[in-house]
Amino acid sequence: MRYISTRGSDTAGVTSAYAIKTGLAGDKGLFMPENIPVLTLEEIEKMTALSYPERVAAVLSKYLDDYSYSEILDDAEAAYSDSKFRDFPAKLTDMQDGNFMLELWHGPTCAFKDMALQIMPRLFVRALRKCGEERCAIILVATSGDTGKAALEGYRDVDGTKVKVFYPIDGVSRVQKLQMQTQTGKNVSVTGIVGNFDDAQSGVKEIFANTEYAKQLDGYNVFLSSANSINWGRLVPQIAYYVSAYCDMLKAGTIRLGEEIDVCVPTGNFGNIFACYLAKLMGLPVNTLICASNKNDVLTEFLKTGIYDRNRAFHTTMSPSMDILISSNLERLLFVTLGAEKTAKYMEDLSQYGRYALTEEDFARISCDFVGYSADEVETALTIKKIYENKNCLIDPHTAVAFTATEKYTVDNKAERRILTVSTASAYKFAADVYTSLTGRTPDDELLALDMLEALTGEPIPTPLGDLGKKEALHTSVINKTEMQDSVSVFAKE
Repeated sequence: MRYISTRGSDTAGVTSAYAIKTGLAGDKGLFMPENIPVLTLEEIEKMTALSYPERVAAVLSKYLDDYSYSEILDDAEAAYSDSKFRDFPAKLTDMQDGNFMLELWHGPTCAFKDMALQIMPRLFVRALRKCGEERCAIILVATSGDTGKAALEGYRDVDGTKVKVFYPIDGVSRVQKLQMQTQTGKNVSVTGIVGNFDDAQSGVKEIFANTEYAKQLDGYNVFLSSANSINWGRLVPQIAYYVSAYCDMLKAGTIRLGEEIDVCVPTGNFGNIFACYLAKLMGLPVNTLICASNKNDVLTEFLKTGIYDRNRAFHTTMSPSMDILISSNLERLLFVTLGAEKTAKYMEDLSQYGRYALTEEDFARISCDFVGYSADEVETALTIKKIYENKNCLIDPHTAVAFTATEKYTVDNKAERRILTVSTASAYKFAADVYTSLTGRTPDDELLALDMLEALTGEPIPTPLGDLGKKEALHTSVINKTEMQDSVSVFAKE
């Protein structure tokens, strides 16, 4: 299977290993497979008896044909081992009344990014060998909170790699910040950015697009790659947990083989929900994809009007991983539904004007699969409290945004299908906001809020978060966006 750019410049395509090694295509587009492989109902039924690593290997082997099945299975078994995940990696919880929750945060950093970033470094190292690459790879990451820590943990002390993370200094929770600032490892670097996530993300994209800078780094025997979901190696493992969830619903007798479900995903960069869309295109019986946004509702507007406009106020919310106005993976959706030529044109409009408007015909092709809903801060807090009081279930703000969207969708459409709502982080990553949502009282200290939330609910603090306040902050530098490239240069020479 060959991989081509969403903007159409390289029609010959590259191997999956090259796409994973490189991250971005030469024309600034994103890599996508030429064809979407097929997943039959018979295959899905057989997968119900498999372990999670075996399910991952079955799905990924359809896309990564220059990797052997045994290589992928070995990597999956190492990534999703009991020592890495405290529970079944993609745990399914019955929320009653036809609703189910897919818990994706039982890994080492307590966020769904672990689901991809525990296996991606293993695939990446294999890609280096398969491509004959001898230079050191700097994994360059912009994060709105969770990707940064997951990438740092996944690539920590991995031979042949260094990982550099930029995050908005005032745009993540205290827990997320401390997770990154206290990261150990001989090959890691973390830097705060004055600004928001879009500033960090656009700065990273500018560095990737600078061909002269790439030549300079080559002189240091270094090249750049990515761990954000713009990299195919980050995105493809996410397809597997949607397939796994369907298998578990089937195994439990909740649905019949071939019965369609709806899926609601809290969405910022559009990678997680797009992975579900790819599963649908493969043949997974999914009907509607519900895109849940917080007050930064650029995607909600797009899915209602066909107009994507980042020229709007940016809001800092209690769900910071969704505080995004430039959803990079939406480009992949445009490519799959509209083709490379139209995608390149829309992306040019976005770059030049900060917006683009789909034609009526193009919008119809996208809106038949997706709907968008948003939740403001009051609604998010009320949902956290309601789910806890009614279901005895503690959820984080991102998951609350998704459940709010699920409820709105159910009311609007009198939905009869089972709905799978995705839970993306432990409530303890946002303990202060969750505690305030439950009690109406604001903790004086975000770290003390973890103990306060545990005392209130009896739900144990996840081990990875329990001793954050006792760890030394190793990465405390803060720079402006204009200094990002220089910061990478210093790191490259170390």
